[in-house]
Amino acid sequence: MKLLMTGASGFLGAQLVPMLAAAGVDLVLVGRDPARLKSLAENARCGSYEELRELLEGVDAVMHLAVLNNTAEASEDEFRAANVELTRTIAEAARAAKVPTFINVSSFHALDDGPDTPYARSKREAIRVLSAIDGINIVNLFLPAVHGERFAGKLAVLEKLPKGLRRPAFAILSALAPTVSVKRIAGTLVSTDFFKASDEPMFPADPKEENLVYRLGRGLIDYGFALSVILLFWWLLAIIWVLVKTGSPGPGIFAQDRVGKGGKVFVCYKFRSMAKGTKQAGTHEVSQSSVTPIGNFIRKTKIDELPQVWNILKGELSLVGPRPCLPVQTELVHERTKRGVLTVLPGITGLAQIKDIDMSDPVRLSKKDAEYIARRGLLLELKIIIATFTGKGRGDRVAK
Repeated sequence: MKLLMTGASGFLGAQLVPMLAAAGVDLVLVGRDPARLKSLAENARCGSYEELRELLEGVDAVMHLAVLNNTAEASEDEFRAANVELTRTIAEAARAAKVPTFINVSSFHALDDGPDTPYARSKREAIRVLSAIDGINIVNLFLPAVHGERFAGKLAVLEKLPKGLRRPAFAILSALAPTVSVKRIAGTLVSTDFFKASDEPMFPADPKEENLVYRLGRGLIDYGFALSVILLFWWLLAIIWVLVKTGSPGPGIFAQDRVGKGGKVFVCYKFRSMAKGTKQAGTHEVSQSSVTPIGNFIRKTKIDELPQVWNILKGELSLVGPRPCLPVQTELVHERTKRGVLTVLPGITGLAQIKDIDMSDPVRLSKKDAEYIARRGLLLELKIIIATFTGKGRGDRVAK
């Protein structure tokens, strides 16, 4: 692959270039100081922005790294000039040169629920601008905090610690919020076929399964919640069971097959909120008339989910994760499999749920689930839990 890269002299680019060159990528580097770029990779062709049209000839993909970072002291106009107008100029030049793919390297800050800062606003605007450019495949690559041979940005504080303490401290910070290594980004680029790349956003991130601090923290949250419900609120569970049991014919606890981690089917337990005999289908396919009077209340307050603490104790569910679907929801299973969503434990609540995205839109839901997996961290887990308990997100809606 022949890849043209802008902004290669920055923290990410300077470490990424040697890795891509070693992997056999034919690099073309563009920036304000071609001589400095040449020091990054001897065999790379280097040039200035004035030479862009010529340098784009025969290029398979453009990777746009040039950016005014969120740590810069700059005005709104300066952020727009660097992060919006320059991005537009490079993308339109790439389209004119018939380059198949434009990779816009962005940040988690640019996501819809990101911070309201000049940097974040400019990066969000750049994505909107790029979406209006036809004739070239746009891939938005969203990155969390990046680390490599050294730490920079928000992780730069680790450089002040003794060497022996940096990695343990990093493990704690990366358990709280998502991170990604330069090596992983390089691997993503090399392994991805950009000739056939889709226009879906990409979220490379370090797997949380490799972080012991995160696993311990998440386990503490999951089992702490499950045991607290059983030990402190057993009386509430008993009352709800009686109300459901006596409110309409049928069992108090509803057992239903759901698709779990790895596509394995497990039995999920809930307080029954619908009439006995209701068809096995996604909630959005079930009529409102099927919901019992007590069912309306327990669904609205999410109390119907409490019996799932048993699934948590069995290791089939987590408190936070993609909501498990039915085996008959084959389209959603397919979309989630395609995006790697089934590689993690499902949850009682999740990012998609507090964003009011339900199973009636399998593609949109699976995309948000994939985003959640990349963004995982104990801080996000707590944010989702708090949002759920304060009533945010209406859950799966029944058919009108």
